[in-house]
Amino acid sequence: MLPIQQRQTILNGLTDAETQALFYDWEFWARPDQLPPPGNWFCWLLRSGRGAGKTRIGAEWVINRARQKGHPPIALIGQTVADVRDTMIEVGESSILKVSPPDFMPHYEPSKRRLTWPNGVTATTFSGDNPDQLRGPQHGAAWIDELAKFRYPIETWDNMEMGLRIGEKPQVVVTTTPRPIKVIINLIGDPDCINTVVSTYANIANLSPAYIKRIVRKYEGTHQARQELHGEVLDDDPNALWSRDLLEKTRIIKPPTLHRIVVAVDPHATSGQTGIVVVGIALVNNVIHGYTLDDNTSAEGAKPAAWGAAVVTAYHKWHADCIVGEINNGGDMIEDVIRNVPGGRNVSYKTVRATRGKYTRAEPVANLFEQNRAHHIGSFADLEDELCTWV
Repeated sequence: MLPIQQRQTILNGLTDAETQALFYDWEFWARPDQLPPPGNWFCWLLRSGRGAGKTRIGAEWVINRARQKGHPPIALIGQTVADVRDTMIEVGESSILKVSPPDFMPHYEPSKRRLTWPNGVTATTFSGDNPDQLRGPQHGAAWIDELAKFRYPIETWDNMEMGLRIGEKPQVVVTTTPRPIKVIINLIGDPDCINTVVSTYANIANLSPAYIKRIVRKYEGTHQARQELHGEVLDDDPNALWSRDLLEKTRIIKPPTLHRIVVAVDPHATSGQTGIVVVGIALVNNVIHGYTLDDNTSAEGAKPAAWGAAVVTAYHKWHADCIVGEINNGGDMIEDVIRNVPGGRNVSYKTVRATRGKYTRAEPVANLFEQNRAHHIGSFADLEDELCTWV
């Protein structure tokens, strides 16, 4: 590598056009682990820690594919509609619109879920909470961001894979903080999939020192650091009541007709999170089964207006029979919060008081999963992480 003074001399000698071209030259700026691997691969799985630069990798790969005039349509698939728009396309600093050079800036039409580049190449957006959108469309390339957090990861992957069938070299790039879910494990073992693991520390030069200090303080030295900082796939805790295998075996995509739906809320006094889970029951062959329908656990635990609105929204969305609040920590405050957010005045509300420890209360629920009488509807990444590591 040239000394700094020589490098500065070379840069000072560039024209404005050359300087701009260099600014947008990803191969010049990227680390080796941020560039596509050589070879005839179908999938590039990029498992990374928080802030490791995975979004930039996906965005630059898509832009490079789009430069090929006549390239077939590209699929952009995120966790939700908002995630695709904000993280992958237009808001985040590493999104497609933020890193595209001015002379190759795509036109974004949110209402049509479409990007169109100056050479006519297009990309369409899809979300992991609506995998059926991918039935039918054909693509020549796909970028999937945060696959491990999708509500329906297997269904989304399968539908994407079936449609990735046109062009000279159909390929998919998956950028994700890993979790030990079935689709990720399958990709790790797939001979047509190249695996790259990138640590948060690899991108430390581009991260705020305050962010590094905070994230290291939160995770480093913990079991979770291997996943959140180093991009490793964690094993289940053998002492936990649940396992990934158990959740996978009992998982279903659509519940039967439900006899009762409840939104449960549990404000936590110390964790900064408020548990908000939607559950239902149904009679199947004269046996009661339980179903986890949605997890709206709020990171805004210290902001009652935020979690109160989330509870009421879930109540109306699922046409729930009632809201149930655990009053050990919240007392009358829970109902007061719910009644004072829009739409909360007339909801049905009941309280419960926990009289035993959490583990004792969790054991019979875990037993229902063992008996195939409890089911998750789709995947709940954060909730399942907690279930499979909590002891």
